[in-house]
This record gives sequence, structure tokens and C-alpha cells, in this order.
Amino acid sequence: MFNDIGPLELVTIVVLAVLVFGPEKLPKMIQDVTRTIRKIRDFSESAKADIREELGPEFKDFEFEDLNPKTFIRKQLDNDELGLKEIRNGFDLKKEMADVTDAVHGRDSDTSSSSASSSSAASSSSTGSTGGSVDMTKKREKLAPDERPPFDADAT
Repeated sequence: MFNDIGPLELVTIVVLAVLVFGPEKLPKMIQDVTRTIRKIRDFSESAKADIREELGPEFKDFEFEDLNPKTFIRKQLDNDELGLKEIRNGFDLKKEMADVTDAVHGRDSDTSSSSASSSSAASSSSTGSTGGSVDMTKKREKLAPDERPPFDADAT
């Protein structure tokens, strides 16, 4: 319940409590607070018992913590009926990203050699009209004033 309170915050709360309630009334206030917390816990436990009794024997393994959406989803995903663990364990994101990176770098070396030999032939073959691949990592070269932009039949 108070997992995120550090020692400095605890000392601050104690000092404030002594200043607000005074040293004479502080023990009585602590007793009242602990009694109230105990009553709230007893009330919630009796309410849970009443609900379980009303639900019947088919809900004997019902846990109220499952009503929390995070807990419910985590419990459903950990359930191996759907085979999600196999899918999750079979998918290696780092390996997939490395494969994509290798493929991109492999394409870069192929297109850079063809673009170095003849830039006009590479630009016409990489635009898609002849079925070539488009290199998205390279910036497009500026066209000459009398040159027409490449025609892409799939885009029109």
C-alpha cells in the first residue's frame, strides 16, 4: 500500500502529524486510524464472502483481483489455450529488424552501383515503369530544365 513512500517522506508525515495534532492527541489519532482501517478491511472481506456465497459453487475460483483490466488481460494472455506463448516466443524482433536492415543495405549497394554507371537509366528503371525497385533512402537528383519527370503508370 505504501511501497512508494521513502524515509524522508515518512519523517515529514510524522513531523506534520506531531505539529497538527500535538504530542498528547497523536497516540489516540493513530489508534482511531488503525481501528478505522481494520473495520474497512473486515467490511470488504465480508462483502467478498457474501458475493462468493451468492455466486454459487461454479464461481468458487473467482478472484476479485481479476476484475482489474491489467490483471485480466495478463491472465488471459498467459493462458496457453490459444498458443500465444509459442507465437510470442517464436517471434524475435531483433532478428527480424536485422534481416530488414540487411535487406535494405543489400539493396543500397545494388542500386548505387547501377546509378553510378548511368544515372538516367537507373532513375527510369527504379521508378517502377519497368518493374524495378525504388530506393527510398536516396535523395532524388534534380532534373535538368528540359528533362521531364519519370512517368509512373501505377501512380496514375
